[in-house]
Order: sequence, then C-alpha cells, then structure tokens
Amino acid sequence: MVRASIFAVLATVSTVFAASGQNCSLTQLCPSDTPCCSQYGQCGVGAYCLGGCDPRMSFGLDSCVAAPVCESKTYDFKNLDRVTSNTKYLGDSSETDWVSDGDPQIYNDNLLLTMAPDSVGTLLASSTYMWYGNVKATFKTSRGQGVVTAFILLSDVKDEIDYEFIGVDLDVAQTNYYFQGIPTYSHGANISLSDTFNNYHTYEIDWTPDQITWKVNDEIGRTLKRADTWNATTNQWMYPQTPARVQLSLWPGGLASNGQGTIDWAGGLVDWNAADIKNNGYYYATFQSVTVDCFNATSAPGTNDETSYTYNSVAGTNDTVVDGKNSTIIKSLIGTGTDPDAGASSASGSSSSAPSATAETVPGRSGGESSGSDNHAGDSGSSSQTASTATIATDASGSTSTGSSDGQFSQGGSGSSSSSSSSSSKSGAEKLGASQEKVLKGSVFAGIIAVVAMMAL
Repeated sequence: MVRASIFAVLATVSTVFAASGQNCSLTQLCPSDTPCCSQYGQCGVGAYCLGGCDPRMSFGLDSCVAAPVCESKTYDFKNLDRVTSNTKYLGDSSETDWVSDGDPQIYNDNLLLTMAPDSVGTLLASSTYMWYGNVKATFKTSRGQGVVTAFILLSDVKDEIDYEFIGVDLDVAQTNYYFQGIPTYSHGANISLSDTFNNYHTYEIDWTPDQITWKVNDEIGRTLKRADTWNATTNQWMYPQTPARVQLSLWPGGLASNGQGTIDWAGGLVDWNAADIKNNGYYYATFQSVTVDCFNATSAPGTNDETSYTYNSVAGTNDTVVDGKNSTIIKSLIGTGTDPDAGASSASGSSSSAPSATAETVPGRSGGESSGSDNHAGDSGSSSQTASTATIATDASGSTSTGSSDGQFSQGGSGSSSSSSSSSSKSGAEKLGASQEKVLKGSVFAGIIAVVAMMAL
C-alpha cells in the first residue's frame, strides 16, 4: 500500500480558500469582481467558474464557464496521467478525464481515494458532463466510523443522484436523489449487499428523462419514475434533469466541526488512530473502473451534439440547458466565463487582466457533506432506514402524479424554484459554504495548504 507523504497531503488535499470569501445563494448572488458561485457556495474566479459553478447564484448566467458535453468512455485507472489537480485544470476535457481535490493514488492498477489525518479526503470529478445516460463504477468502499464513500451524479444546479456508503455499515448502499438540492420529502432508500470494503461491487445508475434505476451487480435495487415526482405546489417535476458530473469521493462525515446530524448519520466521529491509519497512513476506497454511456438523444433534452452545455435561464431546468459551441477553457486561474482570457500572457509578457487582490481562484472543502447536496444537518440518522434485498419501491412523495410521459421529458413550468431560498430547503452543498470558513479559518494546517497551493500555481 502506498503511504501518503506529508508533502503530498499539504500540496493537494485542499487549496486556496477564501476565509473571508463571500457566500452565495439564490437570494445573494456573487459580485462582479468574484462572479462565480462554486459548488460549495462561495464566490471566486478561476476554478470557481469551472465544474460545479452554479449559474443561478453567480453574478450572471454567463459567469460560469461552459461545461464540456458528455463523452462515452471507460476509465481504467492504471495511472494518474489524465487526472489533473483543481489547482491546474483550466477546462480542457480533451487533455483531462478527472479533476482532483485531495490525494489520489494508484495501487495495483486501481485508483485509491485517500483520507489522511488532518485532511478532508479526496474528490474526483469527471471533466465532462452527462445529460442523462448510464454510468457504472466498480469499487470497494472505505471503512470506519465517520468515514463516507460516495459515487454520485451532481449537476451545477445541484440535481443529484447518488450512492453513499457509511464505513460502519458495510452491508448497505444508501441511494438518494435531489432536484436542485431541495429535500422536499424523504428520497432515500437502501440496498443490501455483501461486505463493501472487502468485495468489489459494480454500482450502476441508469438515468433517462422518465426514470432512474439503481443497480448493483446488474440487479435492480431501486427504481424512481419521474411521473411520481410532480410537485403541485411549485408546478414542477422534482426530478434530476440537468447535465451532471460523475463524482467519486471519500470524505469525513464524522468531522468534529460538522453538524451533529451529519456526524450521527456517518456513524460517529472519525477515529484517526484506526488500523487503516496506522498501517497505511490514510483511510482509502479502491476504484477499479468507471464507464459512462451518454444518452445520445437526437433532440434536446439529452443531446451531446456540440461542445458545451450552458443555461439560458435561472430556472435551471432541462428546457433551459443549451447544447452549444461555447468554449469550456479559461487561460488562467483568474479567468471567468465572461473573461476567459484574463491572465493570459501577451506578446510583451504582460497579462491581459490583473487579478483582484482578494479574488479566490480554487474552492476549498471542509469535509462536511462534500460528496454532494445531501442534507443530513437535521437527520435523526438516515442510516437506520430499513433495507431490502429486493427491489426498493419508489418513494412515496405525497404529491400528485400527472401520469405517463410523452417521450422526451422537458421540465417547463413556472420555474418557481429559483425563488426558493428558505433554510429548510437549502441543499447540503449550499450549507457547506457556511461551514468552510469556520473549519479552515481556525486550522493552521489549512493555512499551510493554502500557501503551498499558491506556490504551486
């Protein structure tokens, strides 16, 4: 087993972060000088404007850089040649398959997501986006109380489909979904299986405009029909429907600074003196392969005909997604969607634009709920849900279904979700922003990380 070095952890586990950075939400957009709202609810430039940038909460819809369209591909992890740190990635998906935050390692032709003491784990996000389709991943989870392994689809507007694994419950795969990160009713259900730490399993998400199917080892574990997600109050389908990155993560749900609901859900505080820490220097999850098959629709939604996805409305629904030809690349980590050439060297050697003295370029993570939009802050412990070895029934939403689909599902409707901002409806990704400052501001380790990261740019 490869043992993580202190330098590797310092250099890659967490990067430049704004302790004083402005939070962003549906009711508090980012300012023009730091226009991009990151996945974690903080404003900045550069990597803030790439994967995870939420156009609804940014200064303008064009503040976020366009997202690379879906590519059907199987990823075998023989090396890290096409894995790029988020301190260096500038949006060119032709050169990078995965963007990393943390300390990924290669061991025996497998990818290890690692989580060392004083770190917040490792996150890998695909450089391209799926707009419906099929994705499967073969892996072994990590183990231990407070240790969470996740395999999810997460869109920039926080639509989410996921698998999550709690390290003290190795016989259960938790599944969940969210529409724009809003936990309007219980979306979770469990699938029972054998020891996830010692055994490889293939986890699959089959996502179409009308149905989501979760499979384990080719057997259906759960099905959700879009027709069962209609919300008559908001006049919307509460159904994941926008282009999403594949994310693989290992993170400390049991971090002491997390909310008590998250800690309880994760099985308690992380034991930083556990056997895996003593023997290897870190907790780890082992990923063998990931396969993405795009939906390849002939007309929107679900196409990947052009080069990039953007949004033309703050509604953030599938009928507001544009499959177009906008560039996905910035010239430096002070670039934005509206000024992708910022920081580019001119013939005279000067830059075309100078960065703000306070602009943050790479979003950091606290470890709290970093796998996606899961909201465990008020949970009584979702890991206690009743599991089933057979197909899990579709969730009872208590809402009105409009019946069968007419083919290609298009959200339409009033787009009223763009005004939803109450604390009870905020996603975990939004709430994470508030906890980042608290965690990193008081951490000497995080300060060292930031200095090292800036030196590496």
